[in-house]
Amino acid sequence: MYIFLLAAIGSLTGACNKSDKTAPVAVVKPHTYYVSVTGSDAANGAIGSPMRTINAALAKAIPGDSVIVRAGNYGEKVVFPKSGRLEKLITLKAYAGEKAVIDGTGLTVSGNESLVMISNASYVVLEGFDICNLKTSAAGTNVNGVTANAGSGNIIIRKNKIYNIENNAAPSQGRSGHGIEIIGNTADVMKNILVEDNIIHDTKTGYSENLTINGYVDGFTIRRNTIYNTENIGIDAAGGYAANTNPAFNYARNGVISENELYNIDITRGPIGGIHGHGAIAIYVDGARNIIVERNKIHEADRGIGIVSENNDYPTSNCIVRNNFVYNGWLTGIYLGGYLGYTSGGTRNCYVVNNTLLFNNKVVGAYGEIEGEIRLTEQCFDNVIKNNIVYARPVDVIIHKYTNSGSGNIIDNNLYYTTGTPQWIWGSTNDHIITDFATWKTTAGVDASATYGVDPLLVSTTIPDLHITANSPAKNSGVVIAADVNGTLDIDGQPRIVNNSISKGAQQ
Repeated sequence: MYIFLLAAIGSLTGACNKSDKTAPVAVVKPHTYYVSVTGSDAANGAIGSPMRTINAALAKAIPGDSVIVRAGNYGEKVVFPKSGRLEKLITLKAYAGEKAVIDGTGLTVSGNESLVMISNASYVVLEGFDICNLKTSAAGTNVNGVTANAGSGNIIIRKNKIYNIENNAAPSQGRSGHGIEIIGNTADVMKNILVEDNIIHDTKTGYSENLTINGYVDGFTIRRNTIYNTENIGIDAAGGYAANTNPAFNYARNGVISENELYNIDITRGPIGGIHGHGAIAIYVDGARNIIVERNKIHEADRGIGIVSENNDYPTSNCIVRNNFVYNGWLTGIYLGGYLGYTSGGTRNCYVVNNTLLFNNKVVGAYGEIEGEIRLTEQCFDNVIKNNIVYARPVDVIIHKYTNSGSGNIIDNNLYYTTGTPQWIWGSTNDHIITDFATWKTTAGVDASATYGVDPLLVSTTIPDLHITANSPAKNSGVVIAADVNGTLDIDGQPRIVNNSISKGAQQ
């Protein structure tokens, strides 16, 4: 619809002077197209005359327009065909209060396919859908719920439920899939990516992840998502995996992963776990740089948080892991370093500060070892581990550093507690277990100002609730490094530093 604005077209008596008249200006009002399972693609898309398919409506949408989808199942692979622009987004949204399902039941998967594709399309919004039931057993396929790639930017993926995305091929046949995959695979950078308030659950992603940011992605926020009952890694910010042909572009950077909850992240749910055991990581920074992982809650996962590199040329670097709760994991709570005897990238210039860990390490690792509540493997350089509360199981390793590689790491000002016998390991996989705190400090040359043996007085270790009570020894006993490092908000969104004081653990 067009509104023509005419100016200076004569006097009120009807006189007209050409010098006083300007050309009409056309203003395009945003348009809404409705889609319904009872509609027709020959319809005009009005609320009383809806279209039948999402793709037909998106084909008509121009910048500023919205496509609103009514309740029902839509068996189509949805593609955003064009971009919006600044302040004129193209929005694809489920009708408020109705369940609109983008349903892959019966759709074939060939190669790399998604139920929703955002490729070379920027300034778009995807909101409020169930995206589900895309499954394959074909070898060499990659099955995804949502994919954004090819330089797409200024994207919002919000309030969707993604489930039953399954690659059921054998591990030897390239078993791979993603709930949401953000992949910068061209020379055009992907910027301003927001993925928030989504639920991803009951997926079979094989060797891949549930929410992935990989390649040339510079500037992203992954927040308030819930991921559970998954076969492999929960959230992964990655680099070094041939996502981009230019090495300088081939890693994610400058992102925030915050306020997410992840649980039952367990690779033993699928056949790969039968080969490797518990090996998934809930939140994984692997070869990426300048990533903040904060205010997340992780429980019942294979491993909690990893700032690790599986690549020789892409160390995980300049990352901060802060103000997180990690508890009841099968293996380690927080993990730094490279893969033992396999890669040399390692972890460099990262901070692990103000986290609370409880009762991780319920089973032994790949080498028959207790991985440790905090685990450092190979090639750790210049990392800082401070202000953490580690409440270990009665039989547990508090900190485990596997090899003598790396240097410049600072470990101090932490609070350690167990009702059993404390254990630390420095420079060994299974041997030289240290059970005396003073010997640990002397052997490792760390933790001069740390505290051991004083109960941090968590609210509950059985429910559990990792908040500290008012009289906890962790209260205001930490060290303030800087707001940029410690963060401005604690796990509950309250001020992190108060009167220049900070508590140990994730809660102020």
